[in-house]
Amino acid sequence: MSNPRNGDTKPPCLPRNGLVKIPTQPNGLGSASITKGTPAVKNRLCQPSSVPAILSPALAHRSDLPIPSLASPLSLATLAGVSSPPGASLVGLNTSEGSEQPSPERLPGSPSERQLAVDEKILNRLFWYFSACEKCVLAQVCKAWRRVLYQPKFWVGLTPVLHTKELYNILPGGEKEFVSLQGFAVRGFDGFCLVGVSDLDICEFIDNYPLSKKGVKSMSLKRSTITDAGLEVMLEQMQGVVRLELSGCNDFTEAGLWSSLNARITALSVSDCINVADDAIAAISQLLPNLTELNLQAYHVTDTALAYFTAKQGYTTHTLRLNSCWEITNHGVVNMVHSLPNLSVLSLSGCSKVTDDGVELVAENLRKLRSLDLSWCPRITDMALEYIACDLHKLEELVLDRCVRITDTGLSYLSTMSSLRSLYLRWCCQVQDFGLKHLLSMGSLRLLSLAGCPLLTTTGLSGLVQLQELEELELTNCPGATPELFKYFSQHLPCCMVIE
Repeated sequence: MSNPRNGDTKPPCLPRNGLVKIPTQPNGLGSASITKGTPAVKNRLCQPSSVPAILSPALAHRSDLPIPSLASPLSLATLAGVSSPPGASLVGLNTSEGSEQPSPERLPGSPSERQLAVDEKILNRLFWYFSACEKCVLAQVCKAWRRVLYQPKFWVGLTPVLHTKELYNILPGGEKEFVSLQGFAVRGFDGFCLVGVSDLDICEFIDNYPLSKKGVKSMSLKRSTITDAGLEVMLEQMQGVVRLELSGCNDFTEAGLWSSLNARITALSVSDCINVADDAIAAISQLLPNLTELNLQAYHVTDTALAYFTAKQGYTTHTLRLNSCWEITNHGVVNMVHSLPNLSVLSLSGCSKVTDDGVELVAENLRKLRSLDLSWCPRITDMALEYIACDLHKLEELVLDRCVRITDTGLSYLSTMSSLRSLYLRWCCQVQDFGLKHLLSMGSLRLLSLAGCPLLTTTGLSGLVQLQELEELELTNCPGATPELFKYFSQHLPCCMVIE
């Protein structure tokens, strides 16, 4: 999704994949990345900041001090009278291992200015308005700022991403030394994503991260060569892990899941792992009685697997995402709705064999659903939307991307849903202006995506100004979205973020 205003000068923001480089720290902290938020959140992070002009009585009476903004993350350093560190940027910071940060006493300016620049009450409020990447840069200004910024409260919800090459320093003799992770521990990170690691790398991480044994709650391994033995050691040693993700890991087997999974895990995500099939679901269902969330992308899982879940999981599991499970049919949906009747979030994205009958089963049996994703299900028609509108009265989010058989008639059914807040219709190639008229009565809508709908015209889209409560509107690759239309929206939907 592109940024809302192409002509404006924009502040640096998170890349589209949500990864941000953590600068090298003088305390031995290796470079890393952090990921945060959904695409919608990332788009909002790209907007100019709303740092208040008055943050404290002290600042309120200092009209000579510049107000920092996200457009210039280092401009805050001017409050302290410190020049930007050489090489500082949002991507990284070239600081030597022995570099020394200035102390508050050595900062230039009058005593009152120095006192203001390091006032912890002011800084504790001010630093909330900066992105994670900018906080990493601001922590280089002086020791006082780093002391404030390294409080765990500023890093909640962020996950460091460490690639294999970032885990080691090369010594003069050519030997490798595992980097210090103390900087992560000070900030209290309780979740990590390790990319491209081996069994040995994981063991080194466990030995070197002070919080690994009890303090790490979430672990994600991507494109890694972890084996059954490595998986077993990791989950045995890291007793605090309750959320586990395995993506693109092709060296562990279903036997490894049987030997390593334990009852404390409440959320599991497995994707693009070639050895995962029905027996893996059997292991998950038998060994994880407290499972609340399961995300699965597996091309070889069949309808049989969805009957393995126990009565305990039927009570506790509220989120199930089956992405591109090509072998799942309506028979699998029958097994699922009977095994997991308390689901509130369900995704059947890419389950291309599911038809309207399968959606009818979902609507009739999963009345607690608040989010339903049917994207890339080419057999879904308007009839499925009628089932959804009739039975899913608590539904707040509906994703219909690439449901190419959806027409204006289907949208007329959805117009009766008073609880629906988010509706995604990306690349629904049969939706026309007449269908949009049905949506104009949906006062509850806050997010609407019409990206790639080729039949929508400027005239039809202009009618969306009637949705005054709309907060986000996506019109990427929509032929009817003209510069004049965006200007019209900016005037009549001032509180809505329009994504071009």
